[in-house]
Amino acid sequence: MITGLKDKKVLVTGSTKGIGFQTAVQFAKEGAEVFVHGRTDTAVAKAITEIKSIHPDSKLGGVSADLASEAGILKLTKEIPELDVLINNAGYFEPKPFFEITREDWKKMYETNVLSGALLTQHYLKGMLKRNYGRIVFVSSESALNIPVEMVHYGMSKTAQLSISRGSAEITKGSEVRVNSVLPGPTLSEGVEDFIQSLAKAQGKTNEAMAKDFIVENRPTSLVQRFAKPEEIANIILFLASDQSSMINGASVLADGGVFKSI
Repeated sequence: MITGLKDKKVLVTGSTKGIGFQTAVQFAKEGAEVFVHGRTDTAVAKAITEIKSIHPDSKLGGVSADLASEAGILKLTKEIPELDVLINNAGYFEPKPFFEITREDWKKMYETNVLSGALLTQHYLKGMLKRNYGRIVFVSSESALNIPVEMVHYGMSKTAQLSISRGSAEITKGSEVRVNSVLPGPTLSEGVEDFIQSLAKAQGKTNEAMAKDFIVENRPTSLVQRFAKPEEIANIILFLASDQSSMINGASVLADGGVFKSI
């Protein structure tokens, strides 16, 4: 597949592990200049070393910043003023009963998962429109549509991402700039693996059995009946940023294994 991403400047936020890391690997493979982002210098350096071990000729840079803060956003945009491709992947999830979600929980979830991508999009979209080239992909979730009762604040943040993605896509009308969202289903990233392991230990099950039972019990509409691998989601993100997806703009692309029942 000819992606047209060679030498393009790409930032993948939250790319020291999970979906973000695998996405950075895929862009590096295509010859893009990839900026790895994380919250600490140590995590960023480790991820860069790992990507180099996979693709020795990778063109990599790194930046550490807390994107839930204004200072972190300013630090990142100062170090990387312009981009060709922005992947808004930074975020977290937190299972918590609805009546136990505090004001600070709502605020942290919103600032981390929503405002980070919104503010970065505001910054980088201007330059993309000026140069008449750019790709922005929000990594949302099927939880944006199927709000999970065990973490309503997370579902809220993922729904908000879809609004920002579609709204900012409207500004690209008639240009060569595209803004889309991808909606993964349950994905076996490091954080999810830790969650599954804790459940398995509590219930006296193997990790494999717990992962299977979790999908059956909590996502019964899944057609694939398994967790996605981070690299499977990364492949779709790469496609949405490539020249091959030229007719996809303002879209919310499901990559959930059929969890969300729609036509």
